[in-house]
Amino acid sequence: MRRTIFDLDVLRTFSTGMELGNFAKAAERLGRSTSAVSAQLKKLEEQAGTQIFRKAGRGLTLTDAGETMLGYARRLLELNDEAAAAVHSVELEGWVRFGLQEDFGENLLPEVLGRFARAHPKVRIEARVVRNAELLERVTSGKLDLALAWSDGTLTAHCETIGEVPMRWIGPAEGPGWHAASGEPMPLASLEAPCLLRSAATRALDEAGISWRLAFVSPSLGGLWAATAAGLGLTIRTPIGLPAKVRPLEPEAIGLPELPKLGLVLHRAEAEPQPAAARLAALVLQSVHGAVREAS
Repeated sequence: MRRTIFDLDVLRTFSTGMELGNFAKAAERLGRSTSAVSAQLKKLEEQAGTQIFRKAGRGLTLTDAGETMLGYARRLLELNDEAAAAVHSVELEGWVRFGLQEDFGENLLPEVLGRFARAHPKVRIEARVVRNAELLERVTSGKLDLALAWSDGTLTAHCETIGEVPMRWIGPAEGPGWHAASGEPMPLASLEAPCLLRSAATRALDEAGISWRLAFVSPSLGGLWAATAAGLGLTIRTPIGLPAKVRPLEPEAIGLPELPKLGLVLHRAEAEPQPAAARLAALVLQSVHGAVREAS
């Protein structure tokens, strides 16, 4: 049986096009013509030996084999980029101070830091998981090199908007236990103020004319999840990092208003970070883009 060897350049075009939702945009980003991109996609189907795409209106969507191929393509590219960084930056040293929101602490932090540590064992990382206001204060004062934070509209001198994530009403896994038709105030579980998502929740409820009561307040996201899972109240977060004991709710099913999206921004203390910070920023962006894509 002939061994299949996938072309990483082709896989990068495929992955980039799916990330951007448009292969014309992928051609522009990668500096190729649209005809060259089309040829690469045809080559991918030839290498896979099966159909990767199918027509959907005027565009393309993935087949089941295409969905499988996309997952492997991302993994292969990550490993390739990690190997390249390790080989070309063997002597990368120093330390990086990185801050992020609790939502990313359990899923993004171990994965990104593990990859970084394997490639750059001589670099020391100081990670701080704190709330938005403290993240912005620390990066602007130079106490953090990088900060991954939700956007309240505040821009620092050196920041990059990653994307927008939908905010969702969150309730216990077995069901919300409350409906607007009951006439009872909605029990709201929240983090301590100031909290961007708490403000968004109360504003949406007030605008919809739905009464509410503050049923539970927690200083930590872990406490908020425990209270929500126990049915003490409904809360508002994004789909990123949700534990199995809670689930997003369909707002129209229980009489709640739709919620807006929330921006996600990577802040840098310097316009040109040190090599170690720049490499960590690249890994964070790569991982977070994937999380934002899945959440959207």
